[in-house]
Amino acid sequence: MHLGNQTSVSEFLLLGLSTQPEQQELLFALFLAMYLATVVGNGLIILAIGLDSYLHTPMYLFLANLAFADISSISTSVPTMLMNIQTKSPSISYESCVTQMYFSIVFVVIDNFLLGVMTCDRFVAICHPLNYTAIMGPRLCLWLTAIPWVLSNAVALTHTLLLLRLVFCDGNALPHFFCDLAPLLRLSCSDTTANELVLFVVGSWVITLPFALTLISYVCVVRAVLRLSPTEGRWKAFSTCGSHLTVVFLFYGTIAGVYFFPSSSDPDNRDKIGAVLFTVVTPMMNPFIYSLRNKDMKGALRRLLHGRRALPVMP
Repeated sequence: MHLGNQTSVSEFLLLGLSTQPEQQELLFALFLAMYLATVVGNGLIILAIGLDSYLHTPMYLFLANLAFADISSISTSVPTMLMNIQTKSPSISYESCVTQMYFSIVFVVIDNFLLGVMTCDRFVAICHPLNYTAIMGPRLCLWLTAIPWVLSNAVALTHTLLLLRLVFCDGNALPHFFCDLAPLLRLSCSDTTANELVLFVVGSWVITLPFALTLISYVCVVRAVLRLSPTEGRWKAFSTCGSHLTVVFLFYGTIAGVYFFPSSSDPDNRDKIGAVLFTVVTPMMNPFIYSLRNKDMKGALRRLLHGRRALPVMP
C-alpha cells in the first residue's frame, strides 16, 4: 500500500522537555550553550588532528571520526529544539521527522561502534607495541573507519523502513524534543510488534558486541600492563588508555543508568533523559575528556590556538 494511504498525519508536534512557558527561556539558554560548547570543542579536536602532523596516527584518526559524529549527533536534535522554542511553533513535518530519526540513530550507533574500534587500537598499541605500525596499517584503518559508518546506516535504515509501514492516526503530539524512535512507536495506532522486536534484537547486538569487545580488550590490556616491572611503565601504559576508558565508562554507564536502572516508570521521561545524555551531554563531554587527560592533544590544541604547527614526524 502506498505511504500516503498509510498515515493521515502530515506533521508532528514536539512537546519538548517542558510545557511550562516560564522554563522555555532557561532551556533555550542552557541547550544553546551546550550546543556551542559541543561544536567548538569537537571542532577544535578535528582541526588539531587535521593540522598537527604529530597526531596523524590511527588513534587520532578514530578520535576525529568520533568528534565529527558527536557534532552531527547534537546537530540532529538541538537546533530544531531551539528553533521551536524561539518561534513557539512545535510542529515538524512527517518527512522531516523521519529524516531526523534516521540520522539520530546513525550517530548514536556510530559512537558505540567507534568506541569499540578505539579499544582495538589501544589493545594493539599496548599488547603488541613492536608490531603496532604493521598491524594498524592504512588499509586496516580505512576498514575500521568505514565499517562503523556502513553498519550504523544499515541499522538506521532498517528501523526507518519498518517505521514507514506504520499507521499514525489522529494523535500527533510527541512528548519529546526531537523525533526519537521509541516515542514514535508508542504514538502509532498500528501493530508495532515487529518494530519492537527488531529494536530489541538489533539494539542488544549493537550494544553487546562493542561492549564485549571493549571488555575483552581491556582485560588483555590490564594483564599485559601488570607484566611490566617498572611502575612508571605501568603508569604510562594506563595513562594512554585513560581518556578512552573515561569515555567508555560515561557511555555505557549512561546506558546502564537510564535503561537498566530507570529512576522513573514513565517511558517518555526515561526516553527524554536518555536522549539528552546520549545526544547532548556525552558529545559535549568527550572533547573535554580527551583534551584534559591527553598531553598530546593538549599540546596540539595549544599549537592550534597560538597559530603554530607541529614539526614533521621523523620516520
